[in-house]
Amino acid sequence: MTALESPDLERIERRIDVRNLRRRLVTLDVAALVIAWMPGQLWKYGAGMEIEKWILTEAVLLVSGLIAFKWQGLYLARVASSRTEEIRRIVRTSVVLGLVQAWLLWVMSVYMPVHWLIGGPVLLVLLLLWFRGGFRAWLSASRASGKYLRDVVVLGTNGDAAELVQMLAEHPEAGFQVVGVVGDGRLASKHQLSHLYEGEIDEVHAVLERLGVSGVIVVVGALPSKELVPLLSVLEAHGIHIQVSNGLLGMSHRRLRATPVAYQSLYYLEPADPKHTQMIMKRAVDVVTASITLLLVSPVMLAIALAVKFTDRGPVLFGQTRVGRDGELIKVWKFRSMVVNAEAKLAALMAEQGNERSGPLFKLEKDPRVTRIGRFIRATSLDELPQLFNVIKGEMSIVGPRPALPAEVAQFDDRLLDRLQMPPGITGLWQVEARDNPHFGAYRRLDLFYVDNWSLNLDLVIMVATVEQVLSKAVRTLFRRGDEAAAPAPVLQLPRERRPLAAVPAADAEATPASATQTA
Repeated sequence: MTALESPDLERIERRIDVRNLRRRLVTLDVAALVIAWMPGQLWKYGAGMEIEKWILTEAVLLVSGLIAFKWQGLYLARVASSRTEEIRRIVRTSVVLGLVQAWLLWVMSVYMPVHWLIGGPVLLVLLLLWFRGGFRAWLSASRASGKYLRDVVVLGTNGDAAELVQMLAEHPEAGFQVVGVVGDGRLASKHQLSHLYEGEIDEVHAVLERLGVSGVIVVVGALPSKELVPLLSVLEAHGIHIQVSNGLLGMSHRRLRATPVAYQSLYYLEPADPKHTQMIMKRAVDVVTASITLLLVSPVMLAIALAVKFTDRGPVLFGQTRVGRDGELIKVWKFRSMVVNAEAKLAALMAEQGNERSGPLFKLEKDPRVTRIGRFIRATSLDELPQLFNVIKGEMSIVGPRPALPAEVAQFDDRLLDRLQMPPGITGLWQVEARDNPHFGAYRRLDLFYVDNWSLNLDLVIMVATVEQVLSKAVRTLFRRGDEAAAPAPVLQLPRERRPLAAVPAADAEATPASATQTA
């Protein structure tokens, strides 16, 4: 029996932990199924439905729901890593369950109003998005602190491999920890990968056995295909899980269309230039969304304004000059969350405590300038509600890159200045995926990804993710869990520094976000 087949203690602990993760997700899905159908079930029971039929309907919906979730792949990481795909499958499954309910009631000759029939699937979608969003937020925070990471070995030591290793280190929420690289030792030294270097490509099987790793990420171009394909066949035969980095880091997988030529895997890259009509639609969505949101949250905004005012009698709003689309300076408004003279104290604070972020962005997790009410509205992003007026004025969008300070923009390179092609947003890809990530590389990578791959569909995904994040943060803050901040991951992890827990192999992985990782 080889080392890969030997069930050592570490692997047993990992498997147990992965099963616990999956159980948590299944438990949340069960809760969503029960709660979603409960109003309709209570109505049916109150209308005189026999208890036997009531129990049968509830049991069938619960069991068929879990079977449908599994059949739709909602417990696989490769599905949950794409919010668009997860939402699509959740909606599809909920509609099917609604039809199952209608069919059951028809067979049992039970009448039920149409609005009750529709209400169940709609409520199920909302609950699943909320519960799974909270699970995703919790798991991302846990991974950022070093838990539930899956050990992988990277096949390749060239520049692309170094960039991939750096990206995975800066995005622990993706769920991977690179514990070794194999390939040309000279290239490993040249690209600062010596501390991860484990041997030549033909030693990969021995390396995997020695490290107890069951997954690899292959960098395209690391080896000629004549050598790489037979190697992958050997790894497949040994049950190794293989992912392939296509080398197009920063390109959305949604733009890749499989176009095999002579049975060889080729991809067509769809153009990403936003059409004028799409930009008009984006503006229309902004105006409608901002207007409706303002009407709905106006009581909340009034309560926040009174709370801020009564805190220290200072101004309710804080205005700051930011850089908008095409470099235009705009005044961005927020509810004041800091003491009145916060900006005057910034220089002294930076000199005394430094900056917890790399690059030009400044962040302190426990900033002494933040007021008591400010901690809550910042944690839940409620301080940014006044920016809805910036959206209506056309200075901002609901979704877009974070509006940067002029001093920050002055430090951006030419490539990062491309982010000014889009209007800044109240929320954005960086805000929902890596707001607490201390690495400037994550900020740069996600903002440029958004600009290069923008679509209305991507905006929708980000808006849904924002609602998930705000709700989960509000719950954590109310239960005093807001201080359980994720510890910054080091830029590069040493291969011998094992983290206590790891995730399941890709083929059976728990539903986890990994949207930052581009694979073929």
